[in-house]
Amino acid sequence: MEKRVMTDSKRRKGLMAASALLGGVLVLSACSGGDDKAGASDGGDGASSQAKVDEAAAKKTSEAQIRITPKDGSDNASINNGTAVTVSKGSLTSVTMQTAAGAPVAGQISADKKSWKPTAQLSRATSYKIAAEAADSSGRVAHENASFATVSPANSFIGNFTPEDGSTVGVGMPVSINFDKAITNKAEVQKGISVSSSSGQEVVGHWFNANRLDFRPEDYWAGGSTVTLKLNLDGVQGANGVYGVQQKTVTFKVGRNQVSVVDAQTKTMKVMHDGKTIKTIPISAGSPENKTYQGQMVISEKFKETRMDGSTVGFKNDDGKGEYDIKDVPHAMRLSNSGTFIHGNYWGAKSIFGSANTSHGCVGMSDTKGAGDPNTPAAWFYNNSLIGDVVVVKNTGDKTVAPDNGLNGWNLDWAAWKAGSAV
Repeated sequence: MEKRVMTDSKRRKGLMAASALLGGVLVLSACSGGDDKAGASDGGDGASSQAKVDEAAAKKTSEAQIRITPKDGSDNASINNGTAVTVSKGSLTSVTMQTAAGAPVAGQISADKKSWKPTAQLSRATSYKIAAEAADSSGRVAHENASFATVSPANSFIGNFTPEDGSTVGVGMPVSINFDKAITNKAEVQKGISVSSSSGQEVVGHWFNANRLDFRPEDYWAGGSTVTLKLNLDGVQGANGVYGVQQKTVTFKVGRNQVSVVDAQTKTMKVMHDGKTIKTIPISAGSPENKTYQGQMVISEKFKETRMDGSTVGFKNDDGKGEYDIKDVPHAMRLSNSGTFIHGNYWGAKSIFGSANTSHGCVGMSDTKGAGDPNTPAAWFYNNSLIGDVVVVKNTGDKTVAPDNGLNGWNLDWAAWKAGSAV
């Protein structure tokens, strides 16, 4: 009996111990909440560590900001001044440009190392890649890349102009521009072109059609003056979806004032400098059946020898061949696009010059075969003439040459000429 009592006593002690142990567990569980707070505190320390990592990374990132023009992916870029690399908060250290095929494009970094551009004009319809590198004041390096394509021929226009840069021409030489695509936005295109003379003469443009724009003053250019043509057409919209690409300055000199007057009645040509006759040359103009155009004509081309085939200008026999085909016409100078020339003639009798009009519409002068004799009238006139010299033809009985037939806009009076301007 006593033994049993002791057993119950031990059991009570065990329950008390278990209860104490359980209380301890509960206490520990309650303390676990404190552990969560501690964990939150550790999380704050982690964010602080991340900020320090970000700060360290920022210290390694370059402040240099590179900009490439045109934008990456552009497909209608200019071939002139539209390509450049610039940097702020740093200096350019390297720029390379190449075509998609790998051909290098030369370029130059500016003296202050803030910009770069190509040193030559780009090609149309070509893809290019640029890789640029710059460093900030701490030497940290930044990189930038871009790829783009230049405007295609289908989406651009150019103007083929005359006279050539650096040439010396006669006083009648207009600036004539022929565009390779029809221009519908004539005013904007004309605004992108300027023509000026050192003489101070007013110069006005005249549109003959959608493709041709000529410039001239009211009277012939002043002898000895300098004329400047500026084409600022890069990016100018000439028609829907068609843009200019030219950025060019052209200058040419005007020579002495030489104007020659052909009189079909007297069958002579007077060559004049500043209005004074320096030489009179016997000529043979167009026959009564094939009269020569009248009017002010400008020499547009010179050939020491050239072929003249009548079939190309409508003079054909019944068999379709030309009424004439002379393969070595000497000292020939073009006066119209339709085939009017002033040239040497070795096949006609010497007696016709100054006495009879026998040609198919050209103005002929005595000459020798082979164009080798400098003493003939034709050779003298050829050697003393410039592209742009004026030849006035009168008393032929024919109509006046059309102003757009060659470089012959002088046959429009000043009011009519100015009326053809789009600005």
